[in-house]
Amino acid sequence: MESRFGLVPALVFAIGLTLCGWFVGKGFLDSRLSNRHVVVKGVSEREVEADIGFWPIKFVSTDDNLTAAQIKIKKSLQTVTEFLIHQGIDSSSIELQNLEVTDRLANQYSSGNVLSRYIITQSLIVRTKSPMLLKKASQKISQLVDAGVVLASNYGPQSSPIYVFTGLNTIKPEMIAEATANARKSAEQFAKDSQSKLGGIRYANQGIFVILPRNQAPGIMEENEYYKKVRVVTTLTYFLQD
Repeated sequence: MESRFGLVPALVFAIGLTLCGWFVGKGFLDSRLSNRHVVVKGVSEREVEADIGFWPIKFVSTDDNLTAAQIKIKKSLQTVTEFLIHQGIDSSSIELQNLEVTDRLANQYSSGNVLSRYIITQSLIVRTKSPMLLKKASQKISQLVDAGVVLASNYGPQSSPIYVFTGLNTIKPEMIAEATANARKSAEQFAKDSQSKLGGIRYANQGIFVILPRNQAPGIMEENEYYKKVRVVTTLTYFLQD
């Protein structure tokens, strides 16, 4: 009788071990399967045009006589303003900024003969929602030089208008959808090649929108390019199923 009753606990213990092993094994299998995934990236690009333009222009006049230097700077300002208006830019878009007067004789470090005692520097900035006008005008800036305007070295013919694109929020949804679709195509191909089925999304990262110059080459700055390229790269992680 005792041996018979002793078999019962042993049998229960054995069944318990078996069930425990089955649950542990199944849990390990589920864990292993849940960790099977693929990480893919999707890219979306759009070519856009700037919708706002800024153009800082700076010019100078010099003379030994302050009054004469003032007359010259006023004439240059009139020439620059007429040039911009002739290019289709509204006068309300032209904003005068700093006017600087330098007396070279007042500089304690100056030495030698001073040919032009006074230097007057005038700066202005053009702001417009028609940046193409700035692009065309900047290509004709040599006309100002021909008219006698002395452009400051740091705002001379080598400088360009600044172009800004502000419509990012308008194209964001469409670009995210396209990038996500491209990422899924890559994931589906990977699943097919690995003889698996594509499951749901485990993790998704929208990515950062980047605005680049359309012509990407050394020395080309995005802010000086009228035509730009918007790019976003999304990262998605998909489950893989047998």
